[in-house]
Amino acid sequence: MSRKFLKKYLPDSRHVREHRSLKVFGEILNQPSLWLLNRRSVPRAFAIGLFCAFLPIPAQMVAAAAIAIPLSANLPLSIALVWVTNPVTMPPIFWFAYEVGRWILGSPPVVFEVEWSLAWFMEELYIIGGPLLLGSVICGAIAAALGYIGMTLYWRWYVLRIWRTRHRPKVEKVLHLPPPPD
Repeated sequence: MSRKFLKKYLPDSRHVREHRSLKVFGEILNQPSLWLLNRRSVPRAFAIGLFCAFLPIPAQMVAAAAIAIPLSANLPLSIALVWVTNPVTMPPIFWFAYEVGRWILGSPPVVFEVEWSLAWFMEELYIIGGPLLLGSVICGAIAAALGYIGMTLYWRWYVLRIWRTRHRPKVEKVLHLPPPPD
């Protein structure tokens, strides 16, 4: 992923600063380090965004921003990656996280009948809350680690590829080597 690609699809800093849920951070959002796209800030942003995407909380974007700011991760990328869990992907992701937590805790599967009341919701949340939270944190940590390692390796590979293509013609001209086969 090149910087041009990321800049093309990420929201601009003005748009992020003016987002109503991020106004709580105030002037901190003016730090230039939060908007950089470099080999340190992008993998951090991937880790933060993917971890927060797995958290079953309503304010995932605010949580991602709160973690990204002190770690100097790219803020727009951290916030954008939270949307891995959207209304379409959220049910299977949280079901999987619940199953992971249930498996680790050794809990039996829960079978329930839907009853549309607050009392029913709170009771069921009490029953599935522990496995869901544990599974979400574990899946989020794994996704964060894979995102961080993956982006670090990808960034290194991309920079080396660019560097090799820039310096190859000079070596070939000096040594009079034939062009490499395709």
